[in-house]
Amino acid sequence: MSDNAIEVRGLVKSFGAVHALQGLDLLVPTGGVTGFLGPNGSGKTTTIRIVLGLIRADAGRVSLLGGDPWTQAVALHKRLAYVPGDVALWPNLTGGAIIDVLGALAGGLEPARKAAMIERFQLDPTRKAGTYSKGNRQKVALVAALASRVELLVLDEPTSGLDPIMEAEFQAVIREVKAEGRSVLLSSHIFAEVETLADQVAIIREGRTVEQGTLASLRHLARTQVRVGLDDPARAIALPGTHAARVEGREAVFDVDAADLPAVLAGLAPLGPSSLVANPPSLEEIFLSHYADELGDAGVAAAPIESGTK
Repeated sequence: MSDNAIEVRGLVKSFGAVHALQGLDLLVPTGGVTGFLGPNGSGKTTTIRIVLGLIRADAGRVSLLGGDPWTQAVALHKRLAYVPGDVALWPNLTGGAIIDVLGALAGGLEPARKAAMIERFQLDPTRKAGTYSKGNRQKVALVAALASRVELLVLDEPTSGLDPIMEAEFQAVIREVKAEGRSVLLSSHIFAEVETLADQVAIIREGRTVEQGTLASLRHLARTQVRVGLDDPARAIALPGTHAARVEGREAVFDVDAADLPAVLAGLAPLGPSSLVANPPSLEEIFLSHYADELGDAGVAAAPIESGTK
């Protein structure tokens, strides 16, 4: 078995004059959760549709579970489950019947596991899908996917419409899936969700991958905030390597690039700090570091966006 459940190399796709993908690369290691981040229009959904064999790339190479998703789609789809962000269901079928239909595509569902997922996501399977809210339609697709034992879950905004309690349940199930050694591609606008679940993250912009790696390896893209308590905090903000330095009461607060952090901490030691807290950059800050020019052009500060539940 390959070390990667999904391998995408140099993917290119255009729709007329619109260049959706321009040499995109993506790796989804087997047995882990890969977060897939990018704003609307960056190419995430186009990539997922190509990976699933729903549309054909103009150029590049895609391997899905060791096979070709365009020529082997039927066989490969028995080994994976897909949940989109806007689920369309047969309105006259009950939720339970739809779960059975979707589960049959993956070789059928274990009755006990299906019942457990229905209970965990608080879904009434006896109601017709036409009466469901958006959140309940999403639950039907999630139950069908998560109740299966497939090797790979491809999730594109899977918690859209769910409340915070169901979001927490979703995260718990994904942790269990990962513990079982199965693979997950998770595309989401909810930074906290991805930061909590993902082993690694791929960030794309304008159809290209701009960063991919573990969260720890990507922290060099944004500065660490340091807050240090001192009798004379003004001495700390004069240290070389600090940015956006300011005094707040008896504390000095500043940002530091990863490369400069050891030297700054060494410079603080002789000042006799009474307290020191270093906050590494969050996933949101890492992501926004790639869009600082757009935020600046729009006059928007890099404030949290969709960092909690929807």
